[in-house]
Amino acid sequence: MKVNGIAIDDTFAEAFGMAGTGVIITADTMKWARIAAVTMSGFGTSVIGAGAEVGIDRELSPDETPDGRPGVRVLLFGFSPESAAAQLKTRVGQCVLTSPGSACYAGVDTKKRIGLGQGPRFFGDGFQTSKRLGKSRYWRVPVMDGEFVIEETTGIVTDAVGGGNILILGNDRVGLLETAEAAVEAIGGVADVITPFPGGIVRSGSKVGSKYAGAIASTNDAFCPTLRGRVKSELAPDTIAVLEIVIDGLTSDSVAQAMKVGMKTVLDMGAPKGVTRITAGNYGGKLGQYHYKLRELLP
Repeated sequence: MKVNGIAIDDTFAEAFGMAGTGVIITADTMKWARIAAVTMSGFGTSVIGAGAEVGIDRELSPDETPDGRPGVRVLLFGFSPESAAAQLKTRVGQCVLTSPGSACYAGVDTKKRIGLGQGPRFFGDGFQTSKRLGKSRYWRVPVMDGEFVIEETTGIVTDAVGGGNILILGNDRVGLLETAEAAVEAIGGVADVITPFPGGIVRSGSKVGSKYAGAIASTNDAFCPTLRGRVKSELAPDTIAVLEIVIDGLTSDSVAQAMKVGMKTVLDMGAPKGVTRITAGNYGGKLGQYHYKLRELLP
């Protein structure tokens, strides 16, 4: 099938069940709220090697945050609630507690909870205090610019989704990147999802397994242009580059919507930019329980 001159494969993206949580980071200015959020999201690309997949969901206006200051919502995904909680504790303690003027609140409201302030509060060395407001407990930790306020717990979604994806192929690297950037920007308008790789884009798509012992993933050789002729390639002769957008979401519907929005952007602008084809990564349906068929997501 072709839409606007771009071929769309009759295939599906295969995604996995994950545990997802979130926090709201506020500060005196949006600049510093975003700095804390970006720092917390660092090295949060893939659970394969990073321990968690982390990214910014959206910026929040003062009337959307618990303390009436500018804020940013960050989502974090792990293989289990326990692994997500461990990553959250480390990242908040190292990246949000340390950021000037910051405070940290629950970003997901679910019945199942995990610790948020139960680790960073000990930085107060016994001088920390707590107060319950409504159903929530907050900790006040003394720091050198005043105090760090952090909520005691945040919600955890146990049926979140990781690994929704679209692969964008083309014959112009510059145009391909510009199209992928626009798709990521459009996906940013979808609630409850993140695109955890650098700038939302990954050029090193992977396959399961490796010739080397101990490596659980390796380069997706079928989509590497420089390996055409040496392996069974999935690429047309004129394809010179492939870029992937990976999507994690708190719900399956949010991932599907993000893929739909991303594909629409690629189809609307991609052909003049050298985009020739859209496909997706899967493992034959054997590993992930969520299957997103591209043709069913066409706008």
